[in-house]
Amino acid sequence: MENHAKIFVAGHRGLVGSAIVKRLQEAGYTNLVTRTHAELDLTDQQAVAAFFAAEKPDYVFLAAAKVGGIVANNTYRADFIYENLAIQNHVIHQSWLHGVKKLLFLGSTCIYPRECPQPMKEEYLLTSPLEYTNEPYAIAKIAGIKLCESYNLQYGANFISVMPTNLYGPGDNFDLEKSHVLPALLRKMHLGKLLATGRMSHIIADLGVASETMARSILDRFGVSAECVRIWGTGKPRRELLWSEDMADACVFLMENRDFADTYPPGSTEVRNTHINIGTGSDVTIAELAELVRRIVGFGGCLEFDTSKPDGTMRKLTDVSKLHALGWRHSVELEEGVRRMYEWYLGEE
Repeated sequence: MENHAKIFVAGHRGLVGSAIVKRLQEAGYTNLVTRTHAELDLTDQQAVAAFFAAEKPDYVFLAAAKVGGIVANNTYRADFIYENLAIQNHVIHQSWLHGVKKLLFLGSTCIYPRECPQPMKEEYLLTSPLEYTNEPYAIAKIAGIKLCESYNLQYGANFISVMPTNLYGPGDNFDLEKSHVLPALLRKMHLGKLLATGRMSHIIADLGVASETMARSILDRFGVSAECVRIWGTGKPRRELLWSEDMADACVFLMENRDFADTYPPGSTEVRNTHINIGTGSDVTIAELAELVRRIVGFGGCLEFDTSKPDGTMRKLTDVSKLHALGWRHSVELEEGVRRMYEWYLGEE
């Protein structure tokens, strides 16, 4: 990519999109194009067509998506498949129509089968049934991979698909009810630490409530006390975690240095599974992660695992051999990343 090239980052306000924008700026790219949802609804075919006709971007990072947790995915199944298909169809099709030089499509490792062998290789895609609760979202993301492959094969486009593992980093969602495991653990232990040191005014400010009574009600509801923090499940499931800025670095690296032709063996009679896993290739148990967070935050209480709550998927580890062969490896290890994340959180208080 040329430093003056016009680069459209779709979904620039999200965890991944914002990290990509930051990485591009650090690399000296000066002509970035972004739109908020209010400015451009990517599910609106005519609006997307008009945007591409007017802006004519040279490169596209497609990080926009409708996302949510297990409950949202299972409840709003039609919304998740329709909106994600619409976003992908419109952006990818218009990128081809308007001669975009290269596009990078971001999916998710939920594309892999529910009982996928571990670690998950790209070739395991579509080999057995998906997890039911997020099947509509996963099918939309699989369709995005196949859309990119098909435009490449039929029209000679240069569209790449990447599937990131669990991400964390600056700008993460710390909502106690809706966040992923790492930001939830970090915030709960921070609140427990504040409670243990008598800083109720800080807790009230953190929770955004009007009184100590309201704050204590929320803390009780989410299992936070000065003596202990309650964690869902047994602590035995394993999770792979990637620093969001590492993810952004991988995306920019692939856009700068690799093409669609690099994603499958030369001379293949059937071109498939061209997507690229992005992760660390290593994981930890929830219990190990919780102990790490407790140490970094400085929470002195105990950790209580609520075994009446579901564990979820026991393991989802990516095989990153393909990514390593393409020339990229992560640089931020988990302990350093959690420390950076906590520093960022404290700075946002």
